[in-house]
Amino acid sequence: MQKLSIQGGVPLSGEIRVSGAKNAALPILAAALLARTPLSVQNLPRLKDVETMLALLERMGVGVSREEGAARLDAGGAIEPIAPYELVKTMRASILALGPLVARFGEARVSLPGGCAIGERPVDLHLKGLEAMGATVGIEAGYIHASARRLRGARIVMDTVTVTGTENLMMAACLAEGETVLENAAREPEVVDLARCLLAMGARIRGEGTDVIVVQGVDRLDGARHAVMPDRIEAGTFLAAAAATRGQVTLTHAPVAALDAVVEKLREAGAEIGVAGDALSIRMPGRPRSVSLRTAPYPAFPTDMQAQFLALNTIASGTALVTETIFENRFMHVQELRRLGARIDIEGNTAVVQGVERLTGATVMATDLRASASLVIAGLVAEGETVVDRIYHLDRGYERLEEKLVRLGARVRRVG
Repeated sequence: MQKLSIQGGVPLSGEIRVSGAKNAALPILAAALLARTPLSVQNLPRLKDVETMLALLERMGVGVSREEGAARLDAGGAIEPIAPYELVKTMRASILALGPLVARFGEARVSLPGGCAIGERPVDLHLKGLEAMGATVGIEAGYIHASARRLRGARIVMDTVTVTGTENLMMAACLAEGETVLENAAREPEVVDLARCLLAMGARIRGEGTDVIVVQGVDRLDGARHAVMPDRIEAGTFLAAAAATRGQVTLTHAPVAALDAVVEKLREAGAEIGVAGDALSIRMPGRPRSVSLRTAPYPAFPTDMQAQFLALNTIASGTALVTETIFENRFMHVQELRRLGARIDIEGNTAVVQGVERLTGATVMATDLRASASLVIAGLVAEGETVVDRIYHLDRGYERLEEKLVRLGARVRRVG
């Protein structure tokens, strides 16, 4: 099993380009199922989850042509509307095939999803939404089975904000008969990026980026050409790493407008941040200050940046309260950070972090994707060698992370 070996103590310095967003790419790839002609997707990150989604679509019968950073998907032939367990178990985003399959082919059998073990992420809102649109939905032998002759527009009020639920139902509504109104919809930039792609394919959508999305169903969608937005979580991770190491880094092709909450907290920590077009630069002139935060749906502070900021707080001056409101099991990285010398106490859904002068290298184990990133950041500032085990989590969501870190001067290598 591969690991990362990190020799800490080097301030990050230099320039890197932000990759395409995993959380935008996956629903956009699933949207290819809606189109009768090929969809061309550009700025695709090279990630395990992207490869899994492409393999899933190929398994269904979608023609997939891969190029460097791009893919062409043709769902114009015979499609088998089944997402099998062996592919779905590694990636929760496979559930995004459900809405498009039912909408276009009238049927779907999708295995109940797997993915990171960070807490309950139930799919009941997806299923309730499809039922409101006239689908018959059941769970048989671990598979969601949904069918409908044609979905009908409906008013759907979601109990909680769900990104994948919003995306699934928005895609399904594109081919439904009549108007669908999604209330309490997710406002995340990745939802907006999916809507842009669907609009280019001929969908009629308004309200994306707000909590009420309205979709007028159409009879067919066709392919288009769409470039995936840059990854705000990758960008935020590198910004946090630069701040923790007291470095100076410039990110190009950055999703500047989507990073407001992260940038605000970094400035609170003492970072100097400049913006020039789609370039974002950060400089941390001294020891960071502790910053308290509370995760919440966009545009508030993202849960996917909680672990990275917790790592930053471990070496900051002062005490910070980090409150997690989205996932109930998202502090598994805390015990690993303690192995490096971090002082963290858990009180309910809040981590109390007392900053220390320095961390010391040790062997640690990644438990999920963003936890992995927090351990890498901690390793970059720790004295001596830190070995991060089970980095297959990292490969699911960060494109060539160690290569980018090396370009910024870090002493990082992948070991077998």
